[in-house]
Amino acid sequence: MPEHTPAAAETVTDPAVRDSLRLILDELATAADGLQEDQLAALAAEIRQAQRIFVAGGGRSGLALRMHAMRLMHLGLTVHVVGETTTPAIGSGDLLVVASGSGSTAGAVAAAQTSFSAGARVAALTTDGDSTLAETAHRVVVIPAAQKTDHSGTASRQYSGSLFEQALLLVLDAVFNTLWKSDGTPAEDLWPRHANLE
Repeated sequence: MPEHTPAAAETVTDPAVRDSLRLILDELATAADGLQEDQLAALAAEIRQAQRIFVAGGGRSGLALRMHAMRLMHLGLTVHVVGETTTPAIGSGDLLVVASGSGSTAGAVAAAQTSFSAGARVAALTTDGDSTLAETAHRVVVIPAAQKTDHSGTASRQYSGSLFEQALLLVLDAVFNTLWKSDGTPAEDLWPRHANLE
């Protein structure tokens, strides 16, 4: 069994990690400042009015949406993750919340178009307000962040679409928190909905 050395401990506390954390926090603060409040309010209203909520997204964006779906379930809403075997058909009165940094991810665009054709509402989160996904949606939240193919370091110094995915999670958590506070349900009432089969 290898011994732990002081050098290994020094690597863990390397100031470069703290510098990276500061970079991420600074970029998130800048992205948050660039969000349009009316777009966020419209997204919250769509979720509040929907009979059922469906979430769709690929990769890390999809993971953020799954986290959002869990919180909406905790709030007592009916929510489904697109692609799961138990997810039903979407229809009138329902809402699809879909995310794609580029706004051109094939799966996200297809989900939005199918939902639109089925009479459901579509809310899209993307970096490109003129994208195919945005054009398909009833509501759009533009997150000012780099697309994953933008390696210029101008919009973000992080790798690929990291800033978009991080900001996406924070935006969705902020929307949940707003819905929860306006609903007024005590945390103790939400707690029994947490998973007990893990």
